[in-house]
Amino acid sequence: MTTEELRLNIEKALDEIRPFLQSDGGDISLISIDNDSSVKVRLEGACVGCSVNQMTLKSGVEMTIKKYAPQIQEVINIA
Repeated sequence: MTTEELRLNIEKALDEIRPFLQSDGGDISLISIDNDSSVKVRLEGACVGCSVNQMTLKSGVEMTIKKYAPQIQEVINIA
């Protein structure tokens, strides 16, 4: 998988997650992909400072990204 294909797959994953975040007044942006194994995202809107955002990141975002891009090892939220 090329870096461009990886980026597209991660964007597809984020598109799948986005409606759930937006329904709570939040959003998510892809910041970077490092070494084709680490993804940096930024939770936005109501997701910033939300007490469940770490859980959302691990269970929802990371799981969905790994479904589309299994080589991703970690997802990091950049505040």
